[in-house]
Parts: sequence; C-alpha cells; structure tokens
Amino acid sequence: MNKQVKTNVIRLLEQQDISYKEHHYFGSDVSSGTEVAVKMGNNPDQQFKTLVTRGKSGDFYVFVIPVNHELDLKKAAKSVAEKSVSMIKEKELLPLTGYVHGGCSPIGMKKAFKTVLHSSAEQFDTISFSAGKVGVSVEVDPDDLIKLIDGQIADVIKY
Repeated sequence: MNKQVKTNVIRLLEQQDISYKEHHYFGSDVSSGTEVAVKMGNNPDQQFKTLVTRGKSGDFYVFVIPVNHELDLKKAAKSVAEKSVSMIKEKELLPLTGYVHGGCSPIGMKKAFKTVLHSSAEQFDTISFSAGKVGVSVEVDPDDLIKLIDGQIADVIKY
C-alpha cells in the first residue's frame, strides 16, 4: 500500500505524543457515517462525526457524536449554556474550520471552538473520527481527545 500523506490531525496527535491508529476507506460509494464505519471495519457506535453549530449568541460550537445518531439541538444548546443552536450551512464549513464536509475533525480547526463529546464515548477504550480528510479516520482514547481539544462531555443526542 502507498504511504499515506499525513494530515494535520495526525501531525498534531504525534506532536502531543498521543497514540492513535489510522483507518482508511477508498471510493465514494458511501452515503452515511454508518457506512463509512462499516467500510473501515469499525463499530458505528465508536465512529464519531464532527458537527459545527452556531448559537443564538453568534458563537460557534462543535459537537462530536456517534455517526449512527442525530444531534439533539435542545440538549446541545443546554450543554453550552445557549438559548438555542443550529447547524451551520455546509458552505460555511471550509472557511470557518479549514475542513470539508465529510472530513471535519474536532482536532486542528482554524480556530478553537468550545467542543462537546457525546457521553457514550466514555464507554469505549477508543473512538474513531475524521483525521481531517475524507476517507481517513483516527482512533484514539476519548480521554486523550478531551484533553487535546479542552473539550467537555455531555449527552447531546436524540434517542
């Protein structure tokens, strides 16, 4: 297999001496995070997606939740002490974060935003999420992720 180009996420993990495992998938025949998880051989409960929202105050917030769940906007707003939050438009993602849709990572955004990791991450030794490029994920200890991004844990998904 060809040597993969290191993403900024992988460089940051290495700089912080955080242990990780890389996962890849090739092709564009996936339409959901659950399909991505399956294609990479990962448990969808342990594969997380990164969602960016705007609060009523105008501040931006990042939520990292399992790919097989939806963000509960009311719970999300409460977790960051906002009256409400809404998803940003896809066209706003790249200029705001430096990442494209499907390749957004909680690590290495252009600016540090308050980030909330869904509480289900605590039941796993490792979770996977985008390494900042479509088709590449990293698997890390959720505690290492929280420390690296100065994140918090909360229940922010719909059941």
